[in-house]
Amino acid sequence: MLTKKGKYGLKAAVFLAHQPEGKALQVAEIADANHIPKKFLDVILGEMRHAGFLLSRKGKSGGYRLARGADQINVGALIRALDGPLAPLPCVGSTDYQPCPDCDGPNCTIRLLMAKAYAAIREVMDDCSLADLRDISGDRLQAFVDYI
Repeated sequence: MLTKKGKYGLKAAVFLAHQPEGKALQVAEIADANHIPKKFLDVILGEMRHAGFLLSRKGKSGGYRLARGADQINVGALIRALDGPLAPLPCVGSTDYQPCPDCDGPNCTIRLLMAKAYAAIREVMDDCSLADLRDISGDRLQAFVDYI
């Protein structure tokens, strides 16, 4: 499940993707425009900067901006940086695999179902960039809704 941290981080990143390239925005401006608590957003943007998705500049004309083009920032990677693995259960994760103590491994029907859900989540998240989210409008919005 997407946490509030992941959702707010994604909303802030899409908002920054709408800005002219190189334009930095202050945390308060991003928070106000997206209805995100400023203190929480401070922490989130710091994590996004540390993960290499954002650049920051201090001072009166400072703020945050995307570290690279919106078409080069993958939504799945951003969510993983903020929320951790996309896998709904540890026993289906590809990087943080942990067997369930009550599971019978490859024959567990719950694990098989969650593995299918995980594959779908990865396909959608990893096939989407910030530019894709930024550019959704009109007919593209309907096509996106139909896709999901």
